[in-house]
This record gives sequence, structure tokens and C-alpha cells, in this order.
Amino acid sequence: MQEVEKNNNSSMLVKSAGLIVIVILLSKIAGFLRDVIVANYYGASIVSDAYFYAYQIPALAIVILGGMGGPFHSATVSVFSKIIKNFDTKPEAQTKKLFNVYETFSLLIFGSIALICFFFPTQVMNIIISQATPELTQLAASHLKIMSPVILIGAFLGLYYGILVTYNRFLLPNIAPSMLSVGIIFTLVLTGGDESGFYLAIGTTIGAILQLLMQTPAVIKLGYTFKPSFNFLHNKNFNDILELLMPAFLSSTIGQIGIYVDIFFASGLEQGQWTAYGYANRIFQFPVGLMLSALLVPLFPLFSRLVAQNKFDEVRHYFNKGVGSLIYVGAFLMIFIFISRTDLISLALERGAFDSSATLMVSEVLFVISLSIIPYMFRDSITRIYYSFNDSKTPFIIAISSILLKFIFNSILVKPFGINGIAMSTVIITTINAALLAFLIRKRISLGYRAFVSQIFKILICALIAFLIGDFVNILLDKFLADGFIFKIIRVGIIFTISLISYILSSLTLKVEYLSDVKEKLAAKFLKRRNNA
Repeated sequence: MQEVEKNNNSSMLVKSAGLIVIVILLSKIAGFLRDVIVANYYGASIVSDAYFYAYQIPALAIVILGGMGGPFHSATVSVFSKIIKNFDTKPEAQTKKLFNVYETFSLLIFGSIALICFFFPTQVMNIIISQATPELTQLAASHLKIMSPVILIGAFLGLYYGILVTYNRFLLPNIAPSMLSVGIIFTLVLTGGDESGFYLAIGTTIGAILQLLMQTPAVIKLGYTFKPSFNFLHNKNFNDILELLMPAFLSSTIGQIGIYVDIFFASGLEQGQWTAYGYANRIFQFPVGLMLSALLVPLFPLFSRLVAQNKFDEVRHYFNKGVGSLIYVGAFLMIFIFISRTDLISLALERGAFDSSATLMVSEVLFVISLSIIPYMFRDSITRIYYSFNDSKTPFIIAISSILLKFIFNSILVKPFGINGIAMSTVIITTINAALLAFLIRKRISLGYRAFVSQIFKILICALIAFLIGDFVNILLDKFLADGFIFKIIRVGIIFTISLISYILSSLTLKVEYLSDVKEKLAAKFLKRRNNA
């Protein structure tokens, strides 16, 4: 019986992950088109720097707090998935009360922050980019004032995202984030942009509103309608949420403070460098975020339910299989970025105001950031295990310690390496965080690291072989192919194909477990289709 249940869970995860991959890919494509258009209008300039500096505060709400893996989403899934008795009927009275208390709490907290940013944007930006020129500070303050409503919207998005995922409604909450990109794209295309970047900020706010409007009807249809409730102190389930939410909220805030530390050092660098860092990070997040979302969105509610049922063997099984598969794909992604990053950035962004010097800046930062792919994936995955045990304090404590380390490493690395020093610091901090989380989880559960590490070691060997072969091919192609747009596409395609073949063959030779799992699933699917034919 237990084996049947495990197989059903695995089937559900595969189907959910496949659907989420498609949906998030569409969202990522919208984000890519947004970046192309923004780069075309503003390049890597003082205007783009001002926007990306100002956007860090709304981003805290709409991406970190309101997005997948944020504390509002995580706390909602963790608590609601345990108290909802029947997912096929309307929620019970106590569940509705919890929803209303939670949403009222969000309104008060984030409404206050939004008002501060609206009425005092210059003072806020003076704190964040104290080393910036007065012109850059005033421009960023104007952008922040326009985008201040996004802060309030983000908190609702986190709650709605969590509710929908708890009910296994994965499609809508994962396609809704594309509305942010849609808002920016249409605003810039319709207006033709402007020299100050105000239309860029306006488009961001419009996109956030569209994202909220897209999710709200689905939440109402499930039976959740908002009625203000201030019963914060006498709702046990809300206290459970706060117990998980507050440390996780502070942890995310601490993580954002880490970004503000980066901004503090970057604001004194040459024009366009922070924009280059932002583009490199978004290129990094395109595939990495896609893979993490595809796995963790359906897996996290499962973790929470299995922990509640004390089925720790199954938690260990799904964690090792899921994270191992992520790292297997991520390792190949890392070496491909190492080899082809400049061509990829040139093909994607180099047009209009975004010139070859901007491409070079982004390429250098992307190379460094990509070193964090494996620890980044592991850190975000194992954090869900902590949340499943209602433990957000441990990630919070580790996040606090990271701020001091971030300041120290930035102080050492930014002066000699510029914006690349900030990227190096990020890689170091991510790796330290992942290692600490991996070590401390043993107090909660044994995840069976010995076999896992053995497989990861094999994966790294395969990645090294694929990198050496792919880089050699890249050097040869430089001698025979010109530097035009079509030739860059051909070069990237050849390198990808040869590197992938090398990676797969190496994996077969070393018997990497995760490749075998993929082969078995594909073979079973093929046989099933043939039998049904």
C-alpha cells in the first residue's frame, strides 16, 4: 500500500512538474522579451541603474515575499495544507477566519511600508545608495514613488499563490508573474519609452496590478473572500503562521539587506555596472528559476504532508531524487554558460542602446555568478525541508550571519574586481549557506548524504569532461566562423550539442543514477504509448 502511494505521489509530481515547466517557460520567455525591450531602450546607463536600484524594494514584496519560495507562500502552504480537511469542498469557517486575519495583517504591514516609500522616496534612496550622485538618487527616488503600490500588492500575491498551490492549482499562480513583464512591454512599446525611465516604472506597477487581478478570481472561486479581521491574538492557526512566517519574513528581509549591502558598494562604481549585475542575475535565474519552480512548487506541499505523517523515509527519497536531478541538469547548464555566455548575451540583448561593452560587462558577471548554480539549487531545496518541519529559525539565523560575511567579502573584493567582486562574494555566501543548512538539518532528519555526495562527485567529473570538449570546439569554431548573428547561433548550437553528447556519454560511463532515472521514465512512457496505440 505504501509503495502504491509512493508511486502515485511520484506520478503526480512528474505531471505537475511537466505542467509547471511549460507554464514557467512561457513566463520566462515573457521576462526575456521584457529584458530585450528594456535593454534596447535604456542599455546599461544611469537610467537603468536608477530603475534597478529603486526596484529592489518592490522586488522584496513581489518576488521574494510574494513569489515561489517566499515566506508568505511557504507559511501559507505549510499551515493551510495541514488544516484543510477536504480540498474538494468549500473551506470551513476556521479556515476562512485564518485567511481573513492573515490578509488583514498583510494589508497593515505592507500598506505602511508602501506609504513610507510613496511619501519619502528620496530619504529611502539616500539610505540605500548613499554613495550615488545626486542625479542618480533623485532619479531612483522618482521611480520608487511610482512603484510603491507594488509593495502592497506583493504581500497579497504571496498569500494567494500559497492558497492556490495548496489546492494543487499550479497553472495560474505560475503564469500570473508573466503579467509583470507584459505590463512593462506594452507600456514601453505603446509610449516609445522616455529619457527618464518613468514609463518603465509605470509599466512595472501596471504589471503587478494585472498579476493580482489574474489570481484573485481563482482564490474567490475556492471560497476565500476577504473580510477584515483583527483577531490576531486569539487565532491559534494564525499564531502557527506567525511562528513560521516571522523568522522566514525576517530571513527574506535579511537576504534583501544583503542586496542592499551590494547596492551600497555598487553605487560608487562606474555607470551601468549595477545594471550589468542585474541582467546577469536574470539570465542566471531564467533556467535555474525554471527548474527550481518545476520541482519545488509540487514537492513542498508533499514534504509538509509527509512530515505531518512522520513519513521521513519518503521525505528523504523525494529530496534526494529531486535535488539530485536538479544538480545533474544544473551542472551541464553551468558549463554551457561558461563556454557560450558572451554569444548568448550578444544574441539576446545587444541592440539599440545595449552595445558590445555592455555585453562584455554582463558576460563577466554571469561567469562568476554561474559558479553558484549547484549550491544555490541545494540551498533553496533544503530550505523547504526546514519549513516542512515548521523551522524557519535556522535559515533565519544563517541569513543573519551572512550579512556580516557579505559586508566583509564585498569590502575585500569590490575594490580590486569591481562589480565582479560582488558576484564573487555572492558565490561564496551561497556556498557557505548551503553547507550550513546541509549540516544543521541532521537535527531534524537524516537525508543520507553519503550516496548523494558520491553521485554529485560523478556529475562534476562529467561536467568537467563536457566543458573541456565544448571549450575546445569553441576555440576551433572561432577560427572558422565569422562574428555575425547567424554564425553566433550556429556556434552556440554546435557547442550545446557536442557538450550535451559528451555529458550524457560520460554519465553513462560513470553510471550516474539520475540519468538512469530519466531513461527509465522515458522508456516507460514510450512503451505505454506503444501499447495504447
